[in-house]
Amino acid sequence: MKLTGDIRKTNLQLIARKLGFDDCRVSRAKEATHADVYKQWLADGCAGDMKWMERNVEKRSDPSLLVEGAFSVVSLAMNYFPGEEDPDVDYRIARYAWNEDYHHIIEEKLKDLNIAMEEMGGKQRFYTDTGPVLERDFATDSGLGWNGKSCVQIHRKMGTWFFLAELITTLDLPPDSPFGDHCGKCTRCIDACPTNAITAPHRMDAQKCISYLTIENQGAIPIEFRKQIGDRIYGCDSCLDVCPWNRFAKVSRETRFHARQAVFEKRLRDFLDMTDDDFRELFAKSPIKRIKRNRFLRNVCVALGNVGGEEDLPALRQAAESEDALIAEHAQWALCEVEARVVAEG
Repeated sequence: MKLTGDIRKTNLQLIARKLGFDDCRVSRAKEATHADVYKQWLADGCAGDMKWMERNVEKRSDPSLLVEGAFSVVSLAMNYFPGEEDPDVDYRIARYAWNEDYHHIIEEKLKDLNIAMEEMGGKQRFYTDTGPVLERDFATDSGLGWNGKSCVQIHRKMGTWFFLAELITTLDLPPDSPFGDHCGKCTRCIDACPTNAITAPHRMDAQKCISYLTIENQGAIPIEFRKQIGDRIYGCDSCLDVCPWNRFAKVSRETRFHARQAVFEKRLRDFLDMTDDDFRELFAKSPIKRIKRNRFLRNVCVALGNVGGEEDLPALRQAAESEDALIAEHAQWALCEVEARVVAEG
């Protein structure tokens, strides 16, 4: 019996749920709704070191160029919320990076979903933040949340704590309806941004964003942003934390997103003693591993400069002698900040 589009879609959504996805919806494969806005954002130089955003511009704008005969975009959401309570440490790591890298977790599930869709007669390409797709546009078109004023996707049941993934497919699946924008007059995310990186509703200057500065930024963190970084050593959740839609969030079913004890039993200064081997072992399978030890310790030094005390000075003095210029420069800055604070506090 030949399956209809409705039956295929129902089966697909059931399989997605069994694989661990929390929502699965469909939109048409077409030019992205905000393709022109994306192109202007690039022209304005807002991408910074994220050079991949400047590649495959036309394909990124239109997924039908990625898969011959593409008819539908299947958008998926996976809840990663590890819980309300932050670990009892003297630093902050963005919640999505508390444990294993979501790319690996989600991609293994996408492979299984792709097989199921091939059995339905479809040809697909799938991505989770790894390919040229303006995924939030297609998620919004499908009713899988809406794009908030912070540029973060918001879901009515998961708030801001979820990952997006998509399969571009030749299957003709009935599209879902958009849910609409439900931010209203709220500007909490804009007001909460420590560096004013959200320059207007739905407008982000990545080069000011703490997530960009501590992750994507390849070099020194500009001095004008160091104090605003505070105790953050990887990413930033400020605009996510304050979203009122998070009152509906529930802890993720996927335990590999929950806090990794081996990381959060350390104090800030402990990280400065890590060798390259120690770093790779501690952050095995973690997204933090990809920024490598020197950029991670760069971030640690900035955080110590902001929140460190007299007991942290020996570790910083040693880091200031590092052969790695990036670590040494940020450690020296932190030393000056902590020493001045110690003197001021008498």
